[in-house]
Amino acid sequence: MPQNDPNRRDFLRASALSGLLFGATAGASMLPQQEASSQQKADAGESRQPPNIVLYCCDQMRTDFVGAFGENSMSRTPTLNRMVRRGSSFRHAVTNQPLCSPSRACMITGRYATETGEWKIGVGMRTDLPTLASVLTDNGYTSNFIGKWHLMASDRKKGVGQGWVPPHLRYGFDGLWEGANEFEWTTHPYYGTIWNNAGDPIDYKDQYRVDFITQQAVAFLRQPHAKPFLLYISQLEPHQQNDLRRMVAPKGYAERFTNPQVPADCLRLPGDWQQQLPDYYGCIQKIDESVATVLKTLEEQGMAENTIVCFISDHGCHFETRNAEYKRSPHDASIRFPFILTGPGLNHGIVRDEIVSMIDLTPTLLAAVGAPIPPSMKGRNALPLLTSQLARDQWDDVAYIQISDSMVGRAIRTREWCYCVADRSKIGNEVPAGMHYEEYQMYNMLDDPNQQVNLAARKEFRDQAAILRKLLLKKMVEAGEPEAEIAPARLYP
Repeated sequence: MPQNDPNRRDFLRASALSGLLFGATAGASMLPQQEASSQQKADAGESRQPPNIVLYCCDQMRTDFVGAFGENSMSRTPTLNRMVRRGSSFRHAVTNQPLCSPSRACMITGRYATETGEWKIGVGMRTDLPTLASVLTDNGYTSNFIGKWHLMASDRKKGVGQGWVPPHLRYGFDGLWEGANEFEWTTHPYYGTIWNNAGDPIDYKDQYRVDFITQQAVAFLRQPHAKPFLLYISQLEPHQQNDLRRMVAPKGYAERFTNPQVPADCLRLPGDWQQQLPDYYGCIQKIDESVATVLKTLEEQGMAENTIVCFISDHGCHFETRNAEYKRSPHDASIRFPFILTGPGLNHGIVRDEIVSMIDLTPTLLAAVGAPIPPSMKGRNALPLLTSQLARDQWDDVAYIQISDSMVGRAIRTREWCYCVADRSKIGNEVPAGMHYEEYQMYNMLDDPNQQVNLAARKEFRDQAAILRKLLLKKMVEAGEPEAEIAPARLYP
């Protein structure tokens, strides 16, 4: 993007003004400002090129394990805590599909999973949609990727589609490529293989997987960069190692959490949290250390003040308390993900409480660097929430959620309610959508934030269920789905 682009100048002026004058607004928590003078200089447009973007995605990390959000006092995330205190964060970011591949498709396209084609794992994403990478590439960026991809068609039983990803299936990532499609099968905690641009293997051994991916990212950041860049770092942890069926922390880390704090939503429910939590905590501590290394490298290379760093996960983890897996449910443990931003125009020390969606991520990042948002994207630019240009009552606090594999399910998450329906006549991994849904789960998030009491079918909540049913049907149509029917729940689940 040209340095003298008038749209960019307007954006930088607006960002500088918001950074200098930003105050508390409804639905926001203000945190102490840090390094204001240098940040204001960067926001004021003194940098030589548009901001770089580092998109750091871990896998299956719960939002409440970021210590700065005040929901978990045991999680050791000092780096993420500093990012929250310095930058801009969303406490209630919700994925639109609580499953790895579909969520990632939603993330880079700004579209719902059924629109991307990747409505479940392994079917492959459409190649005709604009993505975060393709838009940035068209606007003068290099787009680079390291780690877990998980957007290409695959069949593990046939040994197809696990490793190298050909260029035409990288969706705009035309720069550095060092990754694997099904990373959780081609790598293990202390050994594995990823592939470079040309398809040559890159092996590692006797090194923890998070550290290996971090090392590759550091090598990229230390290179000279004539153009602004997008670097997508995609880690597997704290996701379980699939063929071991458990989380695996670095050696010695799980022992630091032998008597861990248990998330309140898990405490009274059966699951495998008793066995998995120590390693889960340990994995998250290592992820935090990795982020610290990336931030330190940006500082050392003189790029910190002109780089937006976005930390997310693709979904959460309920530790088999809601079904026989770790996600694939409408509960906050599955759908909430940490969404933390720092960098030019974003260092306001603010945490927003509005409901934002995974499909909002790409439009927000594009707006943050002054790039155009394709009209085909259904996600919303959430940047006005972070620059006090939009009040709480101007933002639609509704996230629409599609669920596959465990069921053919549809849900909405509002500030007050979680409402889920399922088509019981369909099998979750066979069809992307149903036509005949029935109310399945309904939780009052204000009175029951841990979602312990399912209110579906209770007569005293029938009027509220009718309101939510109408809203869900509206969201289904907006997502491009055919008009369906939703029957009221008849039995207490």
